Amino acid sequence: MELQGKKVLVVGSGISGMGAIEALHQAGAVSFLFDGNDKLSVEDVRKKMKPGIEAQIEIGTLSEATSDAIDLVILSPGVPTDTEFVENFRRRGIKIWGEIELAYEMGKGRVIGITGTNGKTTTTTLVGEIMSACYADVDVVGNIGNPYTLTALDATQETVTVAEISSFQLETVEQFKPDVSAILNITPDHLNRHHTMENYAAAKEAVTRNQTKEQVCVLNYENAYTREIGARCPARVVWFSSKRKLAEGFYQEGEEIWQAKDGVATRLMNIHDMKLVGTCNVENVMAAIAIAQALLVPMETILSVVRQFRAVEHRIEFVDTKRGVDYYNDSKGTNPDAAIQGIRAMCKPTLLIGGGYDKQSEYDEWIEAFDGKVKCLVLIGQTREKIADCAKRHGIDNVVLADSFEEAFAVCVEKAKPGDAVLLSPACASWGMFPNYEVRGRKFKEFVEQLEEQV
Repeated sequence: MELQGKKVLVVGSGISGMGAIEALHQAGAVSFLFDGNDKLSVEDVRKKMKPGIEAQIEIGTLSEATSDAIDLVILSPGVPTDTEFVENFRRRGIKIWGEIELAYEMGKGRVIGITGTNGKTTTTTLVGEIMSACYADVDVVGNIGNPYTLTALDATQETVTVAEISSFQLETVEQFKPDVSAILNITPDHLNRHHTMENYAAAKEAVTRNQTKEQVCVLNYENAYTREIGARCPARVVWFSSKRKLAEGFYQEGEEIWQAKDGVATRLMNIHDMKLVGTCNVENVMAAIAIAQALLVPMETILSVVRQFRAVEHRIEFVDTKRGVDYYNDSKGTNPDAAIQGIRAMCKPTLLIGGGYDKQSEYDEWIEAFDGKVKCLVLIGQTREKIADCAKRHGIDNVVLADSFEEAFAVCVEKAKPGDAVLLSPACASWGMFPNYEVRGRKFKEFVEQLEEQV
């Protein structure tokens, strides 16, 4: 779509919305910005914009005159697509895009699109580092915190864009067609937004919608949803597995990662050569290797970067050892499946901090994954009673309900003995107590840093 002179409405004034406004300004569009939060002011929103960027701003309620004038709507990821507000535009035949579609429309070069319930940030960051070791112009964008729209207009045919893409962002793709896509896994999450697992899985699968057999899709063989997607995927599928030897693809056997190709199996590396821990990270690494190889990065370069790569902040991140106790920050474990990976990575008696905002998740599988490792479960937030009841049904009685994050941490410090581990892996979002999981994780690390060593 030619954007020059088009009247475009951006809905949402967060980082994604601001990125869209800036990109539209550069593209010569006539921009309108709307935010339904009536606690904001036009002045508050205007301050977020770079000097020289023009946009008509409306807060609380969108005027009928603006609504009638719009040629295109850009939704921020946090705006549900099934509201009457959005349906009103859809009924009128007005295109509804998100940040990903807008950026793809404006950008150039090769694109990697990485999605999945868990592991996106680690895999995207690792792939970005591998690409940077091979190519001169690499952008790491999307749900990872750097709006895709801010880099798209500067991209050339030589650019490699590595995009972490959430299910919310994928709801609004239309022509988006990555050269390499990856769906790392699909497990229950965001059901308060998508309502059913079928809707959620369909949103994830949209990353493959426009791909062809000349392109590649990397999929997890051990996930039922991605296995189903592989059977109908329009792209060439490359599998990875942490549980079985594959005839074609990447797999873990014992402590080794192998690649099977054209009937020949080649050992790539020992998992202990990595600085990452846990089966989830072995899967992330195999996915990253497959993605990078699809873009013709030499295997020697790929493995060199993998060996040096350290855990992404907030994802099973070792913080420090204090008083003989290891502290791990897994604040990005915002759903039960992610938190399962966190506890599985522990090899010591663990005091576990869980709980937070209720996304309508069930916690049985998480509790079952404790496997005798959790010596005390300390719960906080909106879900603490729900999780405590679930834990008791599974025979876990050493449960403490804390009234604050600080109290939960103090309980763990008091009960931990030398040789134990304290793990923040909440299985819930941070909303209600913290703005996001990053703030929660950094507060945990701050508490650890403030601990004095016993003399």
